[in-house]
Amino acid sequence: MSKMHIKTGDTVVVLSGDDRKMKKDDKVVRRTGKVIATSPAEGKVIVEGVNVVSKHTKARKQGDVSGIIKTEGAIYASKVQLYCPNCGCGVRVKAGYEEKDGKKIKVRLCAKCGKKI
Repeated sequence: MSKMHIKTGDTVVVLSGDDRKMKKDDKVVRRTGKVIATSPAEGKVIVEGVNVVSKHTKARKQGDVSGIIKTEGAIYASKVQLYCPNCGCGVRVKAGYEEKDGKKIKVRLCAKCGKKI
C-alpha cells in the first residue's frame, strides 16, 4: 500500500485506456475530469465522465425503479496525472513548503513550472 499522489477534488488528465482521448472542435485532446472518490487501499480513483459503465439495478422496495444506470467506474491512479492549469497539461508533483502563521505547511507544487496546485 503506497501513498497516492491524487486527492479527491483534483483535476486530472487520463494517460492511458479507452477514455484517454476525446474529440473537441475537430481536434483530438486528452480527456480531463474531476476526481470524485479515491481508494488508496486499491490504488484506484473515480473520475467524472471517465470509464462510464452500465449497471443493471433491481427494484428492492415497492416504488423503486429498476433498469440500467450509467455510472463511473474506478481506474488505477497510475493511469491519471494531475492537471496544472498554469501549464495546461498533466504534470508530476513535487513537495514544497509554505509559511502560514509562522508554521511550515506542506503543499503540492507543479514539477514543471513550480506553481502551487
